Amino acid sequence: MQDQYPPRRPLGRSGLQIAPLALGGNVFGWTADEAQSFAVLDAFVDAGLNLVDTADVYSRWAPGHTGGESETVIGKWLKASGKRERIVLATKVGKDMGDGRIGLSRRYIREAVEASLRRLQTDHIDLYQSHDDDSGTPLEETLAAFGELIAEGKVRAIGASNYSAPRLAEALAVSERLGLPRYESLQPLYNLCDRAPYEAELQALCVAQQVGVINFYGLARGFLTGKYRSEADLGKSPRGAGIKAAYFNERGWRILAALDAQAERLRATPAQLALAWQMRQPGICAPIASATSVRQLAELVPAVHLVLDDGALQALTAASA
Repeated sequence: MQDQYPPRRPLGRSGLQIAPLALGGNVFGWTADEAQSFAVLDAFVDAGLNLVDTADVYSRWAPGHTGGESETVIGKWLKASGKRERIVLATKVGKDMGDGRIGLSRRYIREAVEASLRRLQTDHIDLYQSHDDDSGTPLEETLAAFGELIAEGKVRAIGASNYSAPRLAEALAVSERLGLPRYESLQPLYNLCDRAPYEAELQALCVAQQVGVINFYGLARGFLTGKYRSEADLGKSPRGAGIKAAYFNERGWRILAALDAQAERLRATPAQLALAWQMRQPGICAPIASATSVRQLAELVPAVHLVLDDGALQALTAASA
């Protein structure tokens, strides 16, 4: 059966099994309209992939948007397609939704999960993630609230996003001490250009504690696809200005050159190589990448089948050091 491939990886100790490439939902209802979003979601599932990641706050940053746009589009797709059982559905809570809706208090988590379930048109969320650490709420309160949702069948497992290593370690210790559900996944920034935030401290912790990692910005906001190579290219996306500031430097060009060289040798694309490299790193279950069209997605999917030899792995690791 096609949807049994590629092989699944366990996400932490959650019991959830995911394919090694996740689909980022930040573009749905923003730079991808409903029809484009439905087409990408269908193609993603038809390729045998299954983790769809979104958040309640997507895409509140866009003019005229209030948040919930991505979840709403995914919910409509789930209802129209009947493919709920074929995906692992992940969303997040905690970012500022306006009107005081922010953070990880028990009261707000319980309010936010109902809003997400309504928008997603489902009775349960497979992976519910703390989008940001909330230092103003005791970890015990947050984890106990998630425990209630798991007991009620509204959530299957929980994860963390944007947590520092000390705070993630503290949260895991609280869960163990009090017998509460633990964060089974972490969503950090990680790619060939942004290695330090994960590798410095989080990687060793996640490997030791069996926390599955689903890293965001797997393609460095598109820079690692190779489509941004000059000032003129920056107009191709709303992300252009941020890409220039972060990656238009000597190290960025060195990484692109290594991707170009290995892509030619392995008959792959820079994007495929960049994702395949991440899939080989300790602790990584699935990098998250977004696509606004079926054509874009079709370029990314082969990464899950791409076998990187030691030469390619070493060349990319050295160029991005």
